[in-house]
Amino acid sequence: MGIRTDLAVEAHEMSRNDAEKIEGVELSKTEHGKISRTVVDVTNDEGAKAIGKQKGRYITIEAPDLKYSLDDYEYVCNMIADELRQLCVGEKTLVAGLGNRDITPDALGSETVSRLIVTSHIKKHMPDAIGEEYSDVCAIAPGVMGTTGIETLDVIKSVSDSVKPDTIIAIDALAGADISRVCTTVQIADTGIAPGSGVGNDRAGINEETLGVKVIAIGVPTVIAAELISGGDLPDEFSSLVVTTRDIDLVIERMSKTIANGINMALHKNLTFRDIESIID
Repeated sequence: MGIRTDLAVEAHEMSRNDAEKIEGVELSKTEHGKISRTVVDVTNDEGAKAIGKQKGRYITIEAPDLKYSLDDYEYVCNMIADELRQLCVGEKTLVAGLGNRDITPDALGSETVSRLIVTSHIKKHMPDAIGEEYSDVCAIAPGVMGTTGIETLDVIKSVSDSVKPDTIIAIDALAGADISRVCTTVQIADTGIAPGSGVGNDRAGINEETLGVKVIAIGVPTVIAAELISGGDLPDEFSSLVVTTRDIDLVIERMSKTIANGINMALHKNLTFRDIESIID
C-alpha cells in the first residue's frame, strides 16, 4: 500500500525507525497544553529524497480541540499570525484560495479567502481612507481545472504578473495519513504547494520556482485514504476512496476562520484578534 500524505511531519514519521535520524532532516517540537508545534526542516537533497518533501521548513500546528474550544481557537490564530510575520516579505501580498468551493472538504481555500480583509483596491484608489496599520492585500479563488479548464498555476501566475505581489500565500485542503490529525492540524510551509498531490492528482506546482515570487503554503488535512482506515483491507475498486469527518461543515468554517484570522493579524499591523473578529463574521 503506497501511503501518501501532504504533511511533512507524517512523511518524516513514516520514513524512519524510532532509533534513526534522517540525514538532512531536523525536527523540533514544543507544546502548550494540548496544542503542539512541530517544525520539520529539510536541509538538503538527501533529506528531501528520504521523506519525499521539498527542501524547506514545514511548521505543523496540532490542536485536537480547535473545533470546540474558543481559547484554543484564539491561541492558534495567534500562532499562525506569528509564523506568517516571520515568513512574509515585502509590502504586498496575494492570497490564493485553492480547491473546489462546491465540494466541502475541498473548500478550505475559497472559504478562507472570503474572510480576508482585502485592501489593494482601497490602497490604490482611496489611499487616504485607510490607516497605515492595513497593508496591501489582494486575493483570488482560482477554482479547479475541472471547472475552469485552466491550470490553477496559470491563473495565479497571470494575476501575480499583473498585481506584482512580494509574497503569495496559497491555501489548500490536504490529505493526511493519521486519522488523529485529520481536521485538527494546520501546516505552514515555505516551499509552496502541489495541488492534489495527497490524493494522487498532482497539478503543476505553485512555488517560487514557477511564479518567481516567494510562496507560503497553508493547509489542513481534511481527508484520509479509506484504505488507511480499513487497515488496507479493501477491494481494488475502492482503493482510491478518501473519507472525511461527518462534521466537515463545522471543520471548514472553523479552520477557514482560524487561517483567515492568522493572515489578517499577520498582514495588518496592530489589529488584534478581537479587532479582526469584529470586522469579519
